[in-house]
Amino acid sequence: MHTQVRCLPEDIESHIVCETVENADEFGLPNMHVSSRRPLPVSVCDRGIRKLGLRDHLSFLTSVAKRTGARLLHSHFGNIGWANRRAARACKMAHVVTFYGADVTLNPRKDPRWRGRYIEMFQIVDRVLCEGPHMREEVVALGCPPEKAAVHHLGVTLDEIPCEPRSWRPDEPLRVLIAASFREKKGIPDAVRALGRVQNEAELEVTIVGGATGEERSRAEERRILAAIEETGLGARVRLAGFLTREELRQEASRAHVFLSPSITASDGDTEGGAPVSIIEMAASGMAIVSTRHCDIPGVILDGVTGYLAPEGDVDALAGCLLRLIEDPGGWRAMQDAGRRHIEENFDARTQGRKLAEFYRELTRS
Repeated sequence: MHTQVRCLPEDIESHIVCETVENADEFGLPNMHVSSRRPLPVSVCDRGIRKLGLRDHLSFLTSVAKRTGARLLHSHFGNIGWANRRAARACKMAHVVTFYGADVTLNPRKDPRWRGRYIEMFQIVDRVLCEGPHMREEVVALGCPPEKAAVHHLGVTLDEIPCEPRSWRPDEPLRVLIAASFREKKGIPDAVRALGRVQNEAELEVTIVGGATGEERSRAEERRILAAIEETGLGARVRLAGFLTREELRQEASRAHVFLSPSITASDGDTEGGAPVSIIEMAASGMAIVSTRHCDIPGVILDGVTGYLAPEGDVDALAGCLLRLIEDPGGWRAMQDAGRRHIEENFDARTQGRKLAEFYRELTRS
């Protein structure tokens, strides 16, 4: 979201209304309106009113909109779009909602009420944006009129990601990077097991960036990851780096040969929805990519052209993709060059910012 706002053209004046702010030193933006910065009784009262269902949106969303003369509201995540539906109407703003993943698949499965809520929202929202064609199909299946649903790729700031195609020699360790929060949909145990099956084909150095959050399902995934490391005997070859800053992650990536990101559909229905931005960034940087045919990942990584994809949950096929890289290091460069071109043509944040602005202008012309 930060990249989307930052890469809008200068004639688009954005104001961000949110409940809390974290990592503002790295992801700060002007015109931040933060609910938790208000006097404590006001913010506590606001949370209480929303918990009771007396109001769905942040109390000062409408006041900020009126004060700034906002003509369009862009809600990020489908559940936030539903919560903001009345605020958009009250302020006579056009309303755009972007879906991202769990809001498409997990919310309606965990709580069937979301199906009705989304249908209500789809009737009055002006445009629904989806990361790729797979997510668009999912959103239309939830009841969104097809003419309102549009594909809008998430972009990455290519001017900040130098392309440095990796090369690897069989006489050196193959450095593999896995980077994700510890959530079932990220498929990290599959990644570890696939590496275990090729560990005799190359000397491996594996770095796992990320960790468990406070949620029990995340801690349970951490236990599954550690169990996979133990059962494969990869312990001495795996480094658990924990959570890193954006710059630290990029430094780790610059040292790695392969980015391994085998997303799956979680047992609770959670999915990527679209594709992880990390895959887009790593492909842009010149890394060899191994992933899965999950959601909109095949639109980012073209199988056999810009990287290798396995069916989700298929550890043998995933190991086969890694083995193809090991057996043909001379073929990496063509895929890496094709990968960078594909990202430049379809996922450049500046270009996507201009396209997003066109959606805004189209909906606010009068």
